[in-house]
Amino acid sequence: MGLFNRTSGTKTATTTVAAPAVDPALAALTGTYQIDAAHSTIGFTARHAMVTNVRGAFTDHEGTLVLDGSDPAASSASIDVRMASVDTGSADRDGHLRAADFFDVERFPLMTFRSTSAEALGGSDHRINGDLTIKGVTRPVSIDLEFNGAAKDPFGNERVGFEGKSEILRSDWGLTWNAALETGGVLVSDKIKLTFEISAIRTA
Repeated sequence: MGLFNRTSGTKTATTTVAAPAVDPALAALTGTYQIDAAHSTIGFTARHAMVTNVRGAFTDHEGTLVLDGSDPAASSASIDVRMASVDTGSADRDGHLRAADFFDVERFPLMTFRSTSAEALGGSDHRINGDLTIKGVTRPVSIDLEFNGAAKDPFGNERVGFEGKSEILRSDWGLTWNAALETGGVLVSDKIKLTFEISAIRTA
């Protein structure tokens, strides 16, 4: 079931193609949803020492999804991430990431994403475009999403779920700290893979 499928009518001098009917199941999803941080993950992967991957996540975040089931391309997303909540499983590494070499969380406590548009890729696959702000620098990013569906949980909450991924160059946001390796290359990759596992609860 697609979420961001566009519908339109096309008229020519000789023929008229009617717009597809709105899927009632999608229309029923129209509303405002709050991201359930306890059941959601905003993660990242970086190449370390050119030979392996280090994975981490931000454990403190919040966000709102506004879904329009009748015109899914009009849906939007807003997410705030508290950078001090970074967790890679190493206290020393997390401390370095919070420091001025990387996130400088004292001066820039939040990373934010504000969507600007949405598009359908076919089936349950979609793309959300928006502005990502890190350390006061705002640049556009695109996030590929898979809509996992909707359900009512045992507590009566109406939920929707998404999985997403994107790739960025951290240097585009001024995150340039690195260390050269004796064997060539650098300690931390410029390319960062972002991953999203989102469960959101309907609030309106």
